[in-house]
Amino acid sequence: FFAIFGSSMLPYRYDKVDLLSTYRIPSSEHWFGTDALGRDIWCRIWIGARVSLFIAFVSALSQMIIGIIIGSISGLSGGKVDMIIMRFVDILIAIPFLIWVSLFMLVLGPGILSIILAFSLTQWKGMARLVRGEVLRLKETEFAIAAKTMGASTWRLIRKHIFPNVLPVVIVSTTFQVTNAIFGEAFLSYIGLGIQPPMTSWGRLVASGIAEMRSFPYMLFIPAIFISLTMLSLQLIGDGLRDATDPKMRQ
Repeated sequence: FFAIFGSSMLPYRYDKVDLLSTYRIPSSEHWFGTDALGRDIWCRIWIGARVSLFIAFVSALSQMIIGIIIGSISGLSGGKVDMIIMRFVDILIAIPFLIWVSLFMLVLGPGILSIILAFSLTQWKGMARLVRGEVLRLKETEFAIAAKTMGASTWRLIRKHIFPNVLPVVIVSTTFQVTNAIFGEAFLSYIGLGIQPPMTSWGRLVASGIAEMRSFPYMLFIPAIFISLTMLSLQLIGDGLRDATDPKMRQ
């Protein structure tokens, strides 16, 4: 909430340079200290949270949508259609992620859009395989066969019988995708392909903190703690949503 709406309440601009206040340890004036350019880390943490979480959630949502569509088509169609789609997925899996990222960065330049597209268009393959496997299993269950015998259309079969049972697995997997995107953005920032200065993100803060880890460890530990707590929170939320949407848990 503070990352989204609290920027107007921050005491400093996240990109304000103050060369007289470089490497200040955490204090009442700068709660999380300052970096090599005297920028307030408290302010940069919250602006970075907005950027990192936006990238993570948009990427995970895009992966979920693409994976559900392709996995459902593959699982419901079966036969040659299923085989062609799965071979296409295998080919995409064989291409290293960094090659895709480098291609997007070359065409679009480093930035938020490039990172989101790189994650969205390359990391849906696991979701597609997961959904396909669940659809193949569910469409052979007794309740699905009975529904088809009674004349249920394919759309009704998906909406009433398959999708509610696939949803819990999809939610948990999407939660992992969010955390993977946060780590992925941090990794890209570390190797210079992520968010570029003066814009910041949690990954950019971690990358900067690693360079100063021995002399000023707070620059690394503070963003790392925020990332860890966010991951833990997302895991707990995912487990709660899984229990709430699982038909077996509601019985």
